[in-house]
Amino acid sequence: MPDAVKFVIKRVTELLVSLFVLSFAVFSLLYIAPGDPARSLVGTKKVTPELLAQIRAHYGLDDSFFTQYFRWLKNVFHLDFGTSIRSNMPVTEMIAPHAAVTLELVFISLVLSIVIGILCGVISAKNRGKLVDSTINTVALIGTSAPSYAVGLLFLYFFALKLGLFPIYGIGNGSLVDELRHLALPAITLTFALSAMVIKITRSAMLHEIESDYTTFLRARAVSPFRITSAQLKNASGPILTSTGLLLANLFGSTVLIESVYSIPGLGNLLASSVTFHDVPVVQFIALMLATFICVAAMIVDICVYFIDPHTRQRRKITVSKKTVDGEVNP
Repeated sequence: MPDAVKFVIKRVTELLVSLFVLSFAVFSLLYIAPGDPARSLVGTKKVTPELLAQIRAHYGLDDSFFTQYFRWLKNVFHLDFGTSIRSNMPVTEMIAPHAAVTLELVFISLVLSIVIGILCGVISAKNRGKLVDSTINTVALIGTSAPSYAVGLLFLYFFALKLGLFPIYGIGNGSLVDELRHLALPAITLTFALSAMVIKITRSAMLHEIESDYTTFLRARAVSPFRITSAQLKNASGPILTSTGLLLANLFGSTVLIESVYSIPGLGNLLASSVTFHDVPVVQFIALMLATFICVAAMIVDICVYFIDPHTRQRRKITVSKKTVDGEVNP
């Protein structure tokens, strides 16, 4: 079997195992939460022993933990995530409009962060020690150090309240143009911190390639600077692409705070309010959906790095060869 196929099968297997562990952890939220799960499911209704007994019988809370878990997992495979305690709506119907807003914000911020981060990182590495390098490094240091909610409040005060360039809160009247206008400043806020991380990683990876032997050889052959930079960026793509997996996890975490700062009705605000009101089915679904999204994105990134970065394939072949030799020498 080709090495590439083996690698893809291995990553898919690791993904499935990770999702199984995550599903177990997410379901356990019902039991980690303080108090009686049945009381949480009652919601705002008047609590009586008869009502608690009906709730336990309806949700099977008298069964063992693992019986309840596998029943819940079976429902998940059928895309049945339960009913919201607060709204009495199916969880998927309740979350859909909030998820659309968050995913739109995440997508815009991720694209801007990658484009700006890689571009500034390359410029910084190419001008090492110069004023432009110092300026980009200073801005990147501020971006990685400043809390996202503090940056959000600062941007909100200057660009929205004082200058009036952006709306102050919400997502507008429902039209696409107005929604993008409302999401612009939150996306810029997220991009400020995330692109700083990409700048640091890109600059470090590019400096390693700039000092390599093949760069000296290409310059001696009078290859154009653009082609040299393209080759360097391709060879530096491994750590840059790998960082996008971590970037997604950081992005979703920051989005929760930014949505609160800008009063955006996304998953972050919904998750915060659901935790406050102990709406366990909604919390479980949001946690599982975000964890699944991050794990799948990390798998796709790893596969892309394997096929794009030649160093990754070479290191993997060397590792497999060493294991084979060690197995033959030490049976």
